[in-house]
Amino acid sequence: MEQEILADQVLNVASIPAAGLHGVGFFDIPGNLIKLTRGYFKARQLIQEFQPDVIFFTGGYLSVPVSLAAGKTPSVVFIPDIEPGAAINYLIRRAKVITMATEETFRFLPTHKKSIVTGYPIRSEITQWTRGKGFKALKLSSKLPVLLVFGGSKGALSINQALYPILPELLKMTQLVHLSGIDNCAEAEIVKANLPREFSQHYHVFPFLHKKMGAALASANLVVCRAGASTLGELPFFGLPAILVPYPHAWQYQRTNAEYLVKKGGAMILENHDLTSQLLPRVTNLLKDVKTLGQMQNCMSKLARPDAAKNIGEILNKVGTMKGEPSL
Repeated sequence: MEQEILADQVLNVASIPAAGLHGVGFFDIPGNLIKLTRGYFKARQLIQEFQPDVIFFTGGYLSVPVSLAAGKTPSVVFIPDIEPGAAINYLIRRAKVITMATEETFRFLPTHKKSIVTGYPIRSEITQWTRGKGFKALKLSSKLPVLLVFGGSKGALSINQALYPILPELLKMTQLVHLSGIDNCAEAEIVKANLPREFSQHYHVFPFLHKKMGAALASANLVVCRAGASTLGELPFFGLPAILVPYPHAWQYQRTNAEYLVKKGGAMILENHDLTSQLLPRVTNLLKDVKTLGQMQNCMSKLARPDAAKNIGEILNKVGTMKGEPSL
């Protein structure tokens, strides 16, 4: 997916070898350390050639060798999830400014100095979509509410497997935009082919959406998805009520994100192990409860920070052009 995105951008792109150390097998650690070492030297070479005024970090194991190679080059860190990951916890000690998606992140930081809430930046092309444009682009009907189901660029197998058996029941009352993930799209197409025509015409399945993701978000009345960092920006921007299914096989970042949106009134949590038994009743009950759905929509909309990208850009410009500590 990243290759397709970058192909549309007028950018000079260089790759840096790296690999994670957290959550990997014992026998993978030596090889990953070698990759990180190579990444350090590659990053140092690129930094010496490019001579950046400021470096922008968003976390991930790749950022560690780059930070080590950066020397005295000032940096800005953006914390995308509410809870910082291991790499970001290292980066923030060296950063000039720490930016974050929500105020909830303050409780995870050792100090609030040099920290500012900017909001979660979303791509400008996503913000151009309206409900009407989305319906036209995805060939949706105005006669039925829209349910959006996705699990990230690679899909979510457990969500897909819980969805397929209940499609006939769901499609009696809604039309469905399903982003199955690239690896699962063939199976989803087979499922669609076996549906009666009156149902299959309302089942819109895609591997993933890049250029039209905004169309899906703008069109939906309700979304079922994981609780990755982008939910903190995209769902509030579109005021989209959510049933969030935190990914269970990782650290608690997604759960923390989901609990924040639940606390603010815009979402509810559905545990991964309850998908098979609870997905259908949760979705149908919410779609029938127009009042609750409307309240969730309003609560989600209040969390939107549409100027997030602009806020971060201004901070990067300030850090890159000023000497000493920038004033926030």
